[in-house]
Amino acid sequence: MNDYLQLQGVRKMFGETRVLDHVDLSIREGELVTLLGPSGCGKSTLLRCIAGLAELDGGRILLENKDLAKQPPRSRQVGMVFQSYALFPNLTVSENVEYGMKMRGIARPARRSRCEELLALVDLEEKHDVYPQSLSGGQQQRVALARSLAVQPKVLLLDEPLSALDAKIRKNLRAEIREIQKRLRMTTLFVTHDQEEALILSDRICIMNQGRIVQDGSPEALYTAPRTEFVARFMGSYNVLTRAEALLLFRNVDSTADRFAIRPEAITLLREGEGRTEAVEGCILAGGSVHSVSVLGNIIRLTVDTAGIRLTVDQLNDGRWLRIQEKDNVTLALDPSQLLHLEREGA
Repeated sequence: MNDYLQLQGVRKMFGETRVLDHVDLSIREGELVTLLGPSGCGKSTLLRCIAGLAELDGGRILLENKDLAKQPPRSRQVGMVFQSYALFPNLTVSENVEYGMKMRGIARPARRSRCEELLALVDLEEKHDVYPQSLSGGQQQRVALARSLAVQPKVLLLDEPLSALDAKIRKNLRAEIREIQKRLRMTTLFVTHDQEEALILSDRICIMNQGRIVQDGSPEALYTAPRTEFVARFMGSYNVLTRAEALLLFRNVDSTADRFAIRPEAITLLREGEGRTEAVEGCILAGGSVHSVSVLGNIIRLTVDTAGIRLTVDQLNDGRWLRIQEKDNVTLALDPSQLLHLEREGA
C-alpha cells in the first residue's frame, strides 16, 4: 500500500513555544495509527492541523498527494471525534448524525438512509429520536463517531475520545471502534496518553515528546524494543538502570551505553530457599528484600531492593505470590539477554 496521508516537516508555534517541531509521518490507507505521549507533547495540536482547525507555521500535509494546507476544514474530507462528544443538545440522535450531510446539501432520503446504516453500525438503531442528554457517555460517543463517519471522510481523527468514560465502557467502546475501523478500512489517526489503549488498538504507534515523534513502530516492537529512556519509561514499568547499576547487577555489559532497561516480567522471582530451575538457567541470581506488593488483577507487581537498587518485578497471579509479604527475602533471576541498551535522547 502507498502512503495515503503524509505529514512533511510540520511545524506549529504558539507564541514563543514550539508545539510541533518538524513532524514527519506517513500513514497507509486503511491503517490505524496512534499518537501516544504525555499531555502537552503536541499530539492533539497535530490532529487539529490535519483537520484545518489550526494553521501550520511550516511543512505540508498531503492526502492522496494533494496539499490540504490551503483548503478550508469542510473541504478536507477529514472527520474528527473529540473527547467532549460535541453533540448538539437540541437535536435528536438522527439529527446530529445527519447534520454534516445536511450542511453539504445531501438530499433528505439519502441522509436518512445513511443515518440508519450508521446507527446500526454503532448499535444505536433504537435511539433515533432520543436527545443526547438521555444517553450514557458511551452512547453519546458512538453518536459522535457515527456523525463523523456520515460524511464519508477519507481520514478519521479521534482525539482522546474515550478518556471521559469509565473503565468498563472504555474497554468495550475501544473494541467497537477497532472493529468498525477494520470493517470500513478507514484510515484513522487516534490520540491517547493511555499505553494500554494504544497497544490494543493500533496497527502502528508513534510516541511523541516535546513536539516530535521520537519512535514509531508496531505495538510489539515499541513495547519490546524501546530505543531511549523516555520511551522505555513511557511504554510501561521498565526498570531503567544507569551503567553503574547494570554493571553491579549483571557484572558485565557488552555495550558503551550509559542507560539500560529490563522489563518487569523479564525478571524471575524465587522465594527464599527455592532452588535454581530450568527456567532460570543462564541467569544471574541476586538476593533481595520485598519493599511492596500490589495486586493488579492477573499480575502481582512487587518492588524489590537488591544491591541498593529498587526493581519492579511482575509475576503472574497464580495464587503463590499472594503469600509474599513486605520485607520477605527473595532471590531474583536476571537474564542478561533481556537487558536492553538504550540510546541517548535525541541521538
